[in-house]
Amino acid sequence: MGATPAWPPHSLPRLFVDQALSEGLSVTVDGNYLAAVLRLGPGDRVKLFDDRSGEWLAEIVEAGRKRVTLLVGEHLRERERVPDLWLLFAPIKRGRIDWLVEKATELGVARLVPVVTRRTIVERVNLERLRAHAIEAAEQCGRTALPQLAEPRKLDAALRDWPGERLLYFADEGGGEPFRPGLGPAAILIGPEGGFTEEERAAIRALPQARPVSLGPRILRADTAALAGVSLWMAAAGDW
Repeated sequence: MGATPAWPPHSLPRLFVDQALSEGLSVTVDGNYLAAVLRLGPGDRVKLFDDRSGEWLAEIVEAGRKRVTLLVGEHLRERERVPDLWLLFAPIKRGRIDWLVEKATELGVARLVPVVTRRTIVERVNLERLRAHAIEAAEQCGRTALPQLAEPRKLDAALRDWPGERLLYFADEGGGEPFRPGLGPAAILIGPEGGFTEEERAAIRALPQARPVSLGPRILRADTAALAGVSLWMAAAGDW
């Protein structure tokens, strides 16, 4: 006798819904993705998550190109506990910043903070677009908790208000210790493509919680450096 298939299947579509979910609740969503793209209809099932209560099984009861109505059923799992890691990054060009946010979400970062430095070349950050990328990444990778996406901050303001209990690892192109993350709340700071200025490096190093680190012998692009640092921290934290 063959093994009993897992239920619900891992292959069911996942969808983020920005409202509190509960058993028996009727939810209406845009029909373009479920009905028009996936061609799902009444009786088909999907997984929903709300960034509040975890993940739920839901059944489509009405389907149209403009809207789909679902009935929320079984509670599948609670909202996950996300490792306490922030990623601070200087905004980079569109496309690469979208990729950075998407992959940081997949890797489990809890909070994303755009930080404006002296050599930052991107003046405006489209938070709505970045949030959409984070949601799509969470839907696909199985996250039940979305990363917080903060408003852009200037570097000096971020350093001035830095929480005392949180270590700040920063990729120092001027030299640092090999990255050996410790336990507890932490953040990783990645500068712009042109690097930090000497004044900025001095200000960061003056922060008691700052830890200058090296990410290897090669010069990495800002988005590559960010994800390399996150991966190392997550591996040390046991999330990999």
